[in-house]
Amino acid sequence: MRIFLTGGTGFIGSNFIEHALLEGHEIYALARKGSSPKIQLSREPFWIFGDLSKDVSEYLSKSDSLVHLAAHGVYNGGANSNWEESIKWNIVSTLNLFESAYKSGIKNYLVTGSCFEYGKSAEKYNKIPADASLEPLSAYASTKAAASILLKAWAVEKNVKLNLMRLFHVYGEGEANYRLWASLRKAALENKDFEMTKGEQIRDFINVKEVSKILLNGICDNSLEIGNPTTTNVGTGKATSVLSFCKKWWGTFKSKSNLKSGAIPYRDNEIMRYVPDINSKKFF
Repeated sequence: MRIFLTGGTGFIGSNFIEHALLEGHEIYALARKGSSPKIQLSREPFWIFGDLSKDVSEYLSKSDSLVHLAAHGVYNGGANSNWEESIKWNIVSTLNLFESAYKSGIKNYLVTGSCFEYGKSAEKYNKIPADASLEPLSAYASTKAAASILLKAWAVEKNVKLNLMRLFHVYGEGEANYRLWASLRKAALENKDFEMTKGEQIRDFINVKEVSKILLNGICDNSLEIGNPTTTNVGTGKATSVLSFCKKWWGTFKSKSNLKSGAIPYRDNEIMRYVPDINSKKFF
């Protein structure tokens, strides 16, 4: 398969490229100028440097599928407040890209969403079903939620395949240093104390390599129906406290320093439980 990929040098995008290339697929990867993959790739895809406003119809016309991973505002747990930029990139530019892909003949689409789209709704469930209501609490999460609604309606109108895959808490090689697992590892390996919240939040942590496999399977899924978009949750289905996760990895890294739980407060509007039902699907 020839895949046109956005977010190619991002944390998940880099790992997706490595897995897809090893599985024999061809990748046209869109990436911001000056950026580079977050992991060492065994070989390179065909790189296209620019942002979502770039005319990429030449490469879309050579592709069988579009995998859209790029998003604005992912940093800080998606708690950014730049509404104008989030609307521009997560909604307007995303729709323009999908329109261009459709005009280029692509009929097969995958877009990643976020557990943060569920927002306050997440607290109503032991395990969040794919058809849970969307009650986001930030510019990033709100615009991703709006885009998911828009793109599903778009896929019905255009009579194409669309797999919307909402990611839960992804960790692993290549993630940004400010994120939990990466900052925990850095502190452990440098034998520095790690300050954290009390860690009572319940999460579903999934390794990025597993996510890459799930996403590739998602774009290659022959059971998807034309004109009937599907929403699925991507996680392990296992509930783990942040403190348990940190203690496990702190031991794995064999740090001689200390985990200092309760040293920092929770974020404003912290959702205390994000655990998905990974077996449920929502059809349009």
